[in-house]
Amino acid sequence: MSSHLQREDEAHRDAPTPGPAHCCRTVQSSGSTGTRIHVYTFIQSDSEKLPLLDNEMFHSIKPGLSAYADSPEMAGHTVRMLLKVAKKTVPRLEWKRTPVVLRATAGLRLLTTDKAQALLDQVQHVFDESPFLVPDNSVSIMNGTSEGILAWVSLNFLTGHLNAQTKKTVGILDLGGGSTQITFLPKMRKTIESIPVADYVARFDIFNSTFELYTHSYLGNGLMAARLATLGALVAEGLEWRTFKSSCLPKKFRDEWSFGGLTYRVSGDPDGYSGYKLCYQEVLKVVKGIIHQPYELKDSDVFYAFSYYFDRAVDAGLIDGVQGGMLEVRDFKKKAKEVCSKMAKNPLITPFLCMDMTYITCLLKDGFGFKESTVLQLTKKVNNVEASWALGATLDHFHNLKIH
Repeated sequence: MSSHLQREDEAHRDAPTPGPAHCCRTVQSSGSTGTRIHVYTFIQSDSEKLPLLDNEMFHSIKPGLSAYADSPEMAGHTVRMLLKVAKKTVPRLEWKRTPVVLRATAGLRLLTTDKAQALLDQVQHVFDESPFLVPDNSVSIMNGTSEGILAWVSLNFLTGHLNAQTKKTVGILDLGGGSTQITFLPKMRKTIESIPVADYVARFDIFNSTFELYTHSYLGNGLMAARLATLGALVAEGLEWRTFKSSCLPKKFRDEWSFGGLTYRVSGDPDGYSGYKLCYQEVLKVVKGIIHQPYELKDSDVFYAFSYYFDRAVDAGLIDGVQGGMLEVRDFKKKAKEVCSKMAKNPLITPFLCMDMTYITCLLKDGFGFKESTVLQLTKKVNNVEASWALGATLDHFHNLKIH
């Protein structure tokens, strides 16, 4: 998956106010494929309770910051443009009390340390010259565990399940460019007992309750990174002269494709076969032995799937691009077969759709182990708020969830 960078600017009133207080909190997120800003307005009536979310302003710019690995000043330019949006949204009197925070995700995790740091330094410089409040540690790379947990917090906050009495929660499946996350609240002890290593379980505290979640982030299994791995280009040398072939691409297709600041020559296999079965064997190598299958997925609560799960379902005509919808895992499989069988007829419209849909099918079935009849809620927004970890990051900033 491409890098997911998120910045969180939050405006809030420092002085306690009698009765409900409005407060704006802006979060900016930049992934490998886009940089985004969220401005949330909350109503806080009681510091012991979760605030009420009044509304959200959201704006996105392409590409993500990791695309500027070799020209970090362009990353600074992107962040300046998004801060302009924040200035228009947050009242001027609140600027100096509005914290601005950026959290980078998989796009920057996939870069070398020095290139990632150069990008973060540029963002820090832009923050320091802005009129907003810049807290300590305002620009950093967030680990995958936090990304999964904060997305879970966001979705369960928006669906009304985030309280101490909660018996029913929703799981989350997030597919970015550079990494993919799964997080849910296990009902069965065996789910926790059968994890491969300890870091598949994480806890966080909120309002005197501790939630123990099954969560994992797979770096390199986001959609864009998975394309590279399928093509055999993830650790390849000689990008200047090599062409990477795949039976997941139309046979006559040849083009250049860029990700993470590098450009690759890619093509179908003109002398071989193409289609779903061969493609599935290619993407299976990216999934098998890497993705752990949680014990209880067969009868778990509802899972919300977003980011590229949603985008590709829209591209394939499975769901409406505004409304989203419920899909079974077998719907991805059926559509993947259809797209792969037809790709020769219109190879240039969406040349990667066969590969992407096949990978999503394989990730859900052979990766996480969902049954074909499992129903997923595909969504971009819940109650008119973007489904992402940005809201969770905002709540963490104000309530210190103590993720451990």
